[in-house]
Amino acid sequence: MEVLKNLIDGKWIVSSGTNPISDVNPADTRDVIAQIQPATEEHAREAVEAAHRAFPKWKRVAAPQRGHYLFKIAEKLEARQDELAKLIVREEGKTLADARKEVGYAVNVFRFYAGEAARLNGSIVASDSPDIQIQVVREPLGVVLVVTPWNYPLSTPAWKIAPALAAGNTVVYKPSSDTPLVGVRLLEIMQECGIPDGVMNGIIGPGRLVEGMIKHPAVKAVTFTGSNPVGRLIYSAASDDMKRVQLEMGGKNPLLVLDDANLDEAAKLAVLGGFGQTGQACTATGKVIVQSSVLPQFTEKLVEKTKQIKVGNPMEQGTDIGPQANAGELESTLTLIRGALAQGAVLLAGGDVPDTPETAHGYFVNPTVLGNVTPAMDIAKEEVFGPVLCIMEAATVDEAIQIANQTEYGLSAAVCTNSLDRMAKCMQEIEAGVVKVNMTTTGTSYQAPFGGFKSSSSGIYKELGREGIEFYCRTKTGYIKSR
Repeated sequence: MEVLKNLIDGKWIVSSGTNPISDVNPADTRDVIAQIQPATEEHAREAVEAAHRAFPKWKRVAAPQRGHYLFKIAEKLEARQDELAKLIVREEGKTLADARKEVGYAVNVFRFYAGEAARLNGSIVASDSPDIQIQVVREPLGVVLVVTPWNYPLSTPAWKIAPALAAGNTVVYKPSSDTPLVGVRLLEIMQECGIPDGVMNGIIGPGRLVEGMIKHPAVKAVTFTGSNPVGRLIYSAASDDMKRVQLEMGGKNPLLVLDDANLDEAAKLAVLGGFGQTGQACTATGKVIVQSSVLPQFTEKLVEKTKQIKVGNPMEQGTDIGPQANAGELESTLTLIRGALAQGAVLLAGGDVPDTPETAHGYFVNPTVLGNVTPAMDIAKEEVFGPVLCIMEAATVDEAIQIANQTEYGLSAAVCTNSLDRMAKCMQEIEAGVVKVNMTTTGTSYQAPFGGFKSSSSGIYKELGREGIEFYCRTKTGYIKSR
């Protein structure tokens, strides 16, 4: 049984913390993957201080050379794609096909920011004096705290760590306690690629360690993906010292099905967006808003496709969705379904746990479709981090957009239509950081900026794309006068 260690200043250190935690397979909780000996506050402090000591030397490494390290990491990840994908399946529960895509995505992210390291250019500003040159240069911030969730245990850390290192920062990384072994493997690969001691540190421990690390004077910024309540606590802790914060905190993402849409394609997109990754994506489709004239036909098609989904062992070919990540997530999903039914929603498919031998020891739930959902219901407002689609009716396009915007979140949205005018209207009026046409709400391109509006994000800095590196840099303006 592997006991997970912390990486501090280039050394793997077993925690002296108490109350070890078992890292279990959510598809079969009898399968214990590793033991977590939780890190202590002392380990967290040592990791921050190691990153602080390493920063002066790392920031002086030429940016293209920092990129070379990232290229090597990408090559190592790609060479171990099958091994890492199977670990993601075992530890997080997504299907093997989805896990392979995640590893490939992480590879591309590291390669992208490896290239961006060679393009960290400054600029010359036109001066109003002939003997003064004005130049603007980018500098790293210092120690960056990276806190990541369990649902994308490799790709989300990649799109935070890669730009942080490319910009010249040092990192303390705290992966989720539900998927710590994937995080450890990433740290091991980075160490194998020669990342200098102290530049990359990892803490395996509970979330309560995060506030202490934020408060440490050496930490200059924190980037977090996770729930809205935790994100707000992080923002509050960082604001006391006016530290830079980047938050991505989920969504209640709408898919609008307009009356000129291809209904077969729309039903397929709803299933992929709502049930893919077991609904455990921040961009997962949460509500399907359908124009009244096509509501009966669309509903029939959606329910038919939902009933064809295979729930089971995520490692086996042919399985469409695996388990939820833990018991708490499963209970939360079932509680929200029960609450919706009590408030007047109609159960059209699923709503319960499967009763099969291969699902008996895991956190499985059948993909669920609820009809007759209204904006006033709790399930229309709250993020359901599970495979649940809520069908909502709208008489007009304007009403569909209004319902789409009736949420505190604004991460991702999509619309199914064949009208260019309606496409443009939805792109302009839907309040979300990502709006797609005839596509799922899920999925992001690593070369394009990503981030939400309203309570889905802190709203200042984007992730991914060329814009994704801006969070990790500050600019300095220099004036040079010739004699």
